[in-house]
Amino acid sequence: MTQRAFNFSAGPAVLPVPVLERVQRELLALPGPRASILEISHRSGPFLKIMAAAEANLRQLLSISDSYTILFLQGGSRLQFSMVPMNLLGETDRIADYVVTGSWGRQAAKEAGKFGDVRVAWDGSSENYVRTPANSEIDAGPSAAYTYFVSNETIEGVQFSAEPPANNSTLVCDASSDLLHKRLDISRYGLIYACAQKNIGPAGVTIVVVRNDLLERSSDALPGYMSYKAHAEQGSLFNTAPTFAIYVVRLVTDWLLNEMGGLETMHALNRQKADMLYEVIDESGGFYQGHAAADCRSLMNVVFRLPSDELSAAFVNEAADGNMTALAGHRSVGGIRASIYNAMPMAGVETLRDFMIKFREKRG
Repeated sequence: MTQRAFNFSAGPAVLPVPVLERVQRELLALPGPRASILEISHRSGPFLKIMAAAEANLRQLLSISDSYTILFLQGGSRLQFSMVPMNLLGETDRIADYVVTGSWGRQAAKEAGKFGDVRVAWDGSSENYVRTPANSEIDAGPSAAYTYFVSNETIEGVQFSAEPPANNSTLVCDASSDLLHKRLDISRYGLIYACAQKNIGPAGVTIVVVRNDLLERSSDALPGYMSYKAHAEQGSLFNTAPTFAIYVVRLVTDWLLNEMGGLETMHALNRQKADMLYEVIDESGGFYQGHAAADCRSLMNVVFRLPSDELSAAFVNEAADGNMTALAGHRSVGGIRASIYNAMPMAGVETLRDFMIKFREKRG
């Protein structure tokens, strides 16, 4: 095996090494079925036990009550951009409120406008998406069908530290890049979802946690796959489930529970990792400039710029030589993006920190 680099990709992202090792051991034949997870039926007893275990782990980690249904879907966040308004706006003339703090929130609001009326309750585009709004800045309507926000914008590195107010409407969250990075009060949400390829597993499955009463908003006129209610009635087996991805979700959640000690411990480690890099940025004398406002910085995606594009390119190339990969920022923001999700080891962040210090000393 070639040496594993410290992979700072925004997604698909780093997975825990113990999980990858177990996948490697079991890939040819799972214990019990004596066939690969890539081969067994999604309706077989062994797979149903895997999916039930993944759901049980999620319920334990996030204290999800029986008032919520957990769905394992496909299509990623982009499908949810459409499914949320198609199901929750229903056949009413109600408006959906969107709090737009970055690129993904903007795209979700645009997509929702195809299915109903959308009101942008706050938009950070005029400031280039550098912060989340104060509660007093959000113009949420009391009669909105739901209020939608993105908890962590991966491109801009902007993260909510607490949920925005929903003003008596249903709170909906795209938590694709930070679900399971800390504990949440799920009872505050009507629906929260996350594509798995950041913190939860590999690409291919999207977790949707939806309050049971909201399933009744799904119109019978919806195409079958687009209906939360149809998926719930079929136990996430409306179509062939993404069996391998769900299997890895089960292993990752096992790792969080049994090896990491739960989400309180995970959150403390995530904060420690992020603080390590932000400290270097803040003490660089302006050589490194963070994109997000200090009180809105992401614990998952540390986004910063250097004095020139040439220096940014040199940073990425020299970091790769030092066993650190996927550090180039998104094309819309530029600079550097270090994604330090749950599975990024402390050693990786320490290596990047030391490199940043040396690079500034050499090039600053």
